[in-house]
Amino acid sequence: MSPRPPLTRRFNVRIPLRDGITLAADLVLPAERPAPAVVMRTPYGRGGDRATERADAFANAGYAAVWVDVRGRGDSDGLFDPYRNDGLDGVDVIAWTAAQEWCDGAVATYGGSYPGRIQWLTALHQPPALRAMIVLVTPADPFVENPTGVPSPMHVHWFRMTDGRANQYTEAVDWMEVYRHRPLVDLDDAAGFHSARWREECRHHTLDDFWEPLRYQHRIAEVDVPVLHISGWYDDEEIATPANFAAMTAAGRSGQRLLMGPWGHQVNSDRKLGEVDFGHESVVDLYAIMTGFLDEMVRRRAPAEPVAPARVFLMGANEWLDLPAWPPPGSAERSWYLDSDGGATSRFGDGRLLDAVPGADVPTDEWLHDPDRPVPFITAASSAQIGGPDDFAGVETRGDVLVFTSEPLTEPLEVIGPVRLVAHVSTSAPDTDVAAKLLDVHPNGFAQRLCDGLVRLRYRGGHERAVPVEPGAVYEVVVEMWDTAQRFEPGHRIRVEIASSAHPKFAVNLGTGADETQATEGVIARNVLYHDADRPSRLVLTVVPTPSS
Repeated sequence: MSPRPPLTRRFNVRIPLRDGITLAADLVLPAERPAPAVVMRTPYGRGGDRATERADAFANAGYAAVWVDVRGRGDSDGLFDPYRNDGLDGVDVIAWTAAQEWCDGAVATYGGSYPGRIQWLTALHQPPALRAMIVLVTPADPFVENPTGVPSPMHVHWFRMTDGRANQYTEAVDWMEVYRHRPLVDLDDAAGFHSARWREECRHHTLDDFWEPLRYQHRIAEVDVPVLHISGWYDDEEIATPANFAAMTAAGRSGQRLLMGPWGHQVNSDRKLGEVDFGHESVVDLYAIMTGFLDEMVRRRAPAEPVAPARVFLMGANEWLDLPAWPPPGSAERSWYLDSDGGATSRFGDGRLLDAVPGADVPTDEWLHDPDRPVPFITAASSAQIGGPDDFAGVETRGDVLVFTSEPLTEPLEVIGPVRLVAHVSTSAPDTDVAAKLLDVHPNGFAQRLCDGLVRLRYRGGHERAVPVEPGAVYEVVVEMWDTAQRFEPGHRIRVEIASSAHPKFAVNLGTGADETQATEGVIARNVLYHDADRPSRLVLTVVPTPSS
């Protein structure tokens, strides 16, 4: 085998922007030039082992890698104001890249999380040289992932990590103690720093003009480039990736690909997440997938074998599925109805999931929400990964958690697609939350979280405005629990949990109806779940027929 041609490296190259400031970039250029380029812009540092590995992978595949610190971070000029300058800055970086002598004029973009969202914000401006995007673990629009109207307590960790120009060391802070602090607006002080941006986000509880620079999903059809959408079923920002793929496909945009693995926010990093081992096939050659996508879409090279529009990992079976669309064709919604004798509190209660609608005289279930004693959401303290396939059996022993469980399955059940809970609820308080979670209960009792969601009653009609909650009135609410791809094996049981908190993933509802970021005192809410024939509360799963069924 002949030696690989050497790569050319250029450090701290300055890229001028339209307002006169410059951004810092490192370049890794392939031996054969001019070549198409891949631009990655990040607030997390353009250098280091991981960044170099990724840049080299693209350059070894024949692409010029342009790794850039965003405005106000690293060695770039200006002030860091998250997301608000990144759209137009991206247009300028792409134009500069396309004009360089080592570039053939074609530019793709790449990056995950923050670098994923800013690709969409740039693409809305339709830069002429943009040929394709690779977006990983991309955040959704405001209030999609966090529907409480206030920041997640864990978001203050991100503000600390990105405080200043360099990534900050965060391990010296007791973050779980910080997340318990009130009022919410002071969490930065409780963590030992001051963040004007955190405090500004705490002021905007509805979808007002403040959030518009961060939004892209309502305009996604304006983007017309091939996109490789990548995320994991346990990514805490998972909800945007399948939705964006489906929206671009529905808009008739060619070249859309979806890749969903059994991963967290750090995609493709390990076959094991938490206590669950997803098998050796769960880790893929991601660089080959990404450069193959660019070869096809940018260089117009036909792949050796046809590539399915969607490739998703079916957990439980631990195998990859190639699908022509998302959700899978042939899938259908199937409802499991919540039922009990009035004692569904905890996993030791009588909560049941049934195929049939319960009768007319079914009793209600009640649970209390005490804001001083919130139901925990199992997670590490860092905002880098919120939750995973954790065992919630211990949490389900609490008396403020309703638990509904099916009988053991007699044949496999493949749930592939969106999950939601339709619940009929009332509360004694001026406001409350309905938090729901889907779990796969193994024969040994391991209650594996699959996905979850939450509705704050004042925002049950959306986040354009808050609407009053009348104590005692019964409301039908739909809790979007995101997506999953799980085979429930025979002997396993389906379970849904209902509570009014999931802390620290979501800020605790104090129940007063007041500004949740300023208040320190709350009220206990007595909540009621109705699940009779006239008010059928139900779990709705997207089910794909299996050969045995």
